[in-house]
Amino acid sequence: MASIVVRGLDESVKNRLAAQAKEHGRSMEAEVREILTRASSPPHIGIALMGFARDVGEVEELQIPARSDTARAVDFE
Repeated sequence: MASIVVRGLDESVKNRLAAQAKEHGRSMEAEVREILTRASSPPHIGIALMGFARDVGEVEELQIPARSDTARAVDFE
């Protein structure tokens, strides 16, 4: 596994990271690893859209119509 060193980190940032790690029940190193992993991963489009919809509100009232079509085999010829 690779290692990195972060120089010049503000003490308040370090304190917030330590508090966040404690809240999540893990070491500060594990907390930073999780943050970096999430930040460097592409978002899942479905989850992102669901989050945006929640922010807008009134999603609970959204009517999803029942499907009336049936699945059929694809003909590639």
